[in-house]
Amino acid sequence: MPVSTADRYAVIGNPIAHSKSPQIHAAFAEQTGEQLIYTAELVEVGGVESFVKEFAANNGKGLNVTVPFKLDAFEIATELSPRAQRAGAVNTLKLHGDIIYGDTTDGVGLLNDLTQNHQLELKNKRILIVGAGGAVRGVLEPLLLSQPQQLVIANRTLSKAEQLAQDFSSFGAISASSFEALAGQQFDLVINGTSASLAGELPPLPEQLFAAEGCAYDMMYGAQPTAFLNWAAQQGATHCYDGLGMLVEQAAESFYIWRKKRPETRGVIELLRSQL
Repeated sequence: MPVSTADRYAVIGNPIAHSKSPQIHAAFAEQTGEQLIYTAELVEVGGVESFVKEFAANNGKGLNVTVPFKLDAFEIATELSPRAQRAGAVNTLKLHGDIIYGDTTDGVGLLNDLTQNHQLELKNKRILIVGAGGAVRGVLEPLLLSQPQQLVIANRTLSKAEQLAQDFSSFGAISASSFEALAGQQFDLVINGTSASLAGELPPLPEQLFAAEGCAYDMMYGAQPTAFLNWAAQQGATHCYDGLGMLVEQAAESFYIWRKKRPETRGVIELLRSQL
């Protein structure tokens, strides 16, 4: 690894070539006048801890962590934010001497995209979140703190959804459901937190799931609407949003953790959208 005098940051994952993080953080740095180098680094499975130590020794100040290393990052952190502790996963590391501080910004990224970029009011709304993996776990706390009327987690393996509902029950009205048991229910916001969209697939959701003025949100994004968003539009969802804004918003929160400056996100989202 080359030694550099500028503060170094990177995103680590496997695969990583597709990552938009270097472009996002370069835009943030330019906007805020911060001097830093940000790269994408392919790390071998099992190699996270040794990479982080070497990176820190070479002026590395922080890392974004993507699939499949969010659990590794959680385990090697010497300090954890309360929200990372509850999420059980880390997507942001701040490196300072021997201290490896772990945080998670996915939840605040989703919330900022929903409430600021899309102007959605979540209080007293009925929210359905599909999936019970790490992506969902990371966003439950901020969603519940926005005081929805109810938050239902639907998952193929019901026991996983039930465990999540139990883990986060202290934050608000949360329950678990099988896909079949959703029939006849309606929601103001349905969030797809599964990776089914990456394969062009659809979770087995019942018809007529959207209330009047109901919205759909997919944490995945692409040049074209995802299979889930196409289905939602056919089902009468009034607004359909993908996760590109969430990607930029969670990056902005990471940037703030590292540099204590809050970048403007809208222009960066528009730039990325134009390149898809």
